[in-house]
Amino acid sequence: MGINKILVPVDFTSTTDKVIDYAVSVAGKLGAKICFLHVVSDFEGYDMMLVHPSFNVMAADMKENSEKRIADLVDTYDGSCGDVLIGDAAEKIIEYAKNEGADLIIVGTHGAKGLERIILGSTAERVVKKASCPVLTFNPLK
Repeated sequence: MGINKILVPVDFTSTTDKVIDYAVSVAGKLGAKICFLHVVSDFEGYDMMLVHPSFNVMAADMKENSEKRIADLVDTYDGSCGDVLIGDAAEKIIEYAKNEGADLIIVGTHGAKGLERIILGSTAERVVKKASCPVLTFNPLK
Protein backbone atom coordinates (compact mmCIF):
# COMPACT_ATOMS: atom_id res chain seq x y z
CA MET A 1 0.00 0.00 0.00
CA GLY A 2 1.74 3.11 -1.25
CA ILE A 3 0.80 6.68 -1.88
CA ASN A 4 -0.76 6.76 -5.32
CA LYS A 5 -3.10 9.75 -5.14
CA ILE A 6 -2.35 13.06 -3.45
CA LEU A 7 -5.08 15.63 -2.90
CA VAL A 8 -3.86 19.21 -3.03
CA PRO A 9 -6.43 21.80 -1.95
CA VAL A 10 -5.67 25.20 -3.50
CA ASP A 11 -7.11 28.58 -2.56
CA PHE A 12 -5.51 30.68 -5.32
CA THR A 13 -3.86 33.07 -2.86
CA SER A 14 -0.33 34.40 -3.30
CA THR A 15 1.15 31.25 -1.71
CA THR A 16 -0.66 28.74 -3.93
CA ASP A 17 2.26 28.33 -6.35
CA LYS A 18 4.62 27.36 -3.50
CA VAL A 19 2.17 24.74 -2.21
CA ILE A 20 1.74 23.34 -5.71
CA ASP A 21 5.50 23.22 -6.36
CA TYR A 22 6.02 21.36 -3.08
CA ALA A 23 3.20 18.91 -3.78
CA VAL A 24 4.46 18.24 -7.32
CA SER A 25 7.91 17.54 -5.92
CA VAL A 26 6.54 15.09 -3.35
CA ALA A 27 4.30 13.41 -5.94
CA GLY A 28 7.23 13.04 -8.33
CA LYS A 29 9.34 11.32 -5.69
CA LEU A 30 6.49 8.97 -4.81
CA GLY A 31 5.26 8.37 -8.36
CA ALA A 32 1.83 9.59 -7.28
CA LYS A 33 -0.97 11.34 -9.16
CA ILE A 34 -2.06 14.79 -7.98
CA CYS A 35 -5.66 15.91 -7.73
CA PHE A 36 -6.26 19.63 -7.20
CA LEU A 37 -9.33 20.83 -5.34
CA HIS A 38 -10.68 24.33 -4.82
CA VAL A 39 -13.62 25.02 -2.53
CA VAL A 40 -15.74 28.14 -3.01
CA SER A 41 -17.44 29.34 0.16
CA ASP A 42 -21.21 29.06 0.22
CA PHE A 43 -21.30 31.77 2.91
CA GLU A 44 -23.41 29.58 5.20
CA GLY A 45 -22.69 29.88 8.88
CA TYR A 46 -21.89 33.57 8.73
CA ASP A 47 -24.28 34.51 11.54
CA MET A 48 -22.70 37.93 11.96
CA MET A 49 -24.24 39.18 8.75
CA LEU A 50 -27.35 38.63 6.75
CA VAL A 51 -26.48 36.70 3.64
CA HIS A 52 -28.17 38.30 0.69
CA PRO A 53 -29.48 36.01 -2.10
CA SER A 54 -26.97 37.63 -4.45
CA PHE A 55 -24.26 35.67 -2.61
CA ASN A 56 -25.55 32.57 -4.41
CA VAL A 57 -24.93 34.29 -7.74
CA MET A 58 -21.50 35.40 -6.55
CA ALA A 59 -20.62 31.87 -5.43
CA ALA A 60 -21.70 30.49 -8.81
CA ASP A 61 -19.53 33.08 -10.61
CA MET A 62 -16.60 32.27 -8.34
CA LYS A 63 -17.07 28.57 -9.07
CA GLU A 64 -17.05 29.17 -12.82
CA ASN A 65 -13.86 31.25 -12.57
CA SER A 66 -12.24 28.66 -10.31
CA GLU A 67 -13.10 25.84 -12.71
CA LYS A 68 -11.09 27.63 -15.42
CA ARG A 69 -8.13 28.02 -13.06
CA ILE A 70 -8.29 24.37 -12.00
CA ALA A 71 -8.46 23.31 -15.67
CA ASP A 72 -5.29 25.35 -16.28
CA LEU A 73 -3.55 23.52 -13.41
CA VAL A 74 -4.62 20.13 -14.79
CA ASP A 75 -3.28 21.12 -18.22
CA THR A 76 0.00 22.34 -16.72
CA TYR A 77 0.61 19.27 -14.57
CA ASP A 78 0.17 16.32 -16.86
CA GLY A 79 -1.61 13.32 -15.34
CA SER A 80 -3.33 15.37 -12.67
CA CYS A 81 -7.03 15.86 -12.04
CA GLY A 82 -9.02 18.69 -10.53
CA ASP A 83 -12.39 19.74 -9.20
CA VAL A 84 -14.23 22.72 -7.72
CA LEU A 85 -16.87 22.41 -5.01
CA ILE A 86 -19.04 24.87 -3.10
CA GLY A 87 -19.30 24.66 0.69
CA ASP A 88 -17.19 24.71 3.82
CA ALA A 89 -13.55 24.22 2.76
CA ALA A 90 -12.48 21.77 5.48
CA GLU A 91 -15.63 19.65 5.21
CA LYS A 92 -15.42 19.45 1.41
CA ILE A 93 -11.70 18.60 1.44
CA ILE A 94 -12.26 15.78 3.95
CA GLU A 95 -15.28 14.45 2.06
CA TYR A 96 -13.55 14.66 -1.33
CA ALA A 97 -10.42 12.90 -0.08
CA LYS A 98 -12.49 10.03 1.27
CA ASN A 99 -14.74 9.72 -1.80
CA GLU A 100 -11.82 9.89 -4.25
CA GLY A 101 -9.59 7.52 -2.32
CA ALA A 102 -6.78 9.98 -1.65
CA ASP A 103 -3.78 8.41 0.06
CA LEU A 104 -2.39 11.75 1.26
CA ILE A 105 -3.53 15.36 1.51
CA ILE A 106 -0.97 18.14 1.19
CA VAL A 107 -2.48 21.35 2.53
CA GLY A 108 -0.93 24.77 2.89
CA THR A 109 -1.13 26.71 6.11
CA HIS A 110 -1.39 30.47 6.32
CA GLY A 111 -0.56 31.13 9.92
CA ALA A 112 -3.72 33.04 10.85
CA LYS A 113 -3.51 34.30 14.42
CA GLY A 114 -5.63 35.99 17.00
CA LEU A 115 -9.09 37.17 16.09
CA GLU A 116 -8.76 36.06 12.45
CA ARG A 117 -8.15 32.47 13.55
CA ILE A 118 -10.97 32.57 16.10
CA ILE A 119 -13.46 33.90 13.55
CA LEU A 120 -12.35 31.94 10.49
CA GLY A 121 -10.83 28.89 12.13
CA SER A 122 -8.04 26.93 10.56
CA THR A 123 -8.98 24.87 7.55
CA ALA A 124 -5.69 22.99 7.69
CA GLU A 125 -6.15 22.19 11.38
CA ARG A 126 -9.66 20.86 10.82
CA VAL A 127 -8.47 18.73 7.90
CA VAL A 128 -5.62 17.28 9.99
CA LYS A 129 -8.02 16.36 12.79
CA LYS A 130 -10.77 14.79 10.69
CA ALA A 131 -9.27 13.41 7.46
CA SER A 132 -9.40 9.66 6.89
CA CYS A 133 -5.90 9.65 5.36
CA PRO A 134 -2.57 11.20 6.37
CA VAL A 135 -2.25 14.97 6.00
CA LEU A 136 1.00 16.78 5.35
CA THR A 137 0.91 20.48 6.16
CA PHE A 138 3.18 22.91 4.38
CA ASN A 139 3.85 26.50 5.45
CA PRO A 140 4.65 28.34 2.22
CA LEU A 141 5.65 31.45 4.14
CA LYS A 142 8.74 29.85 5.69
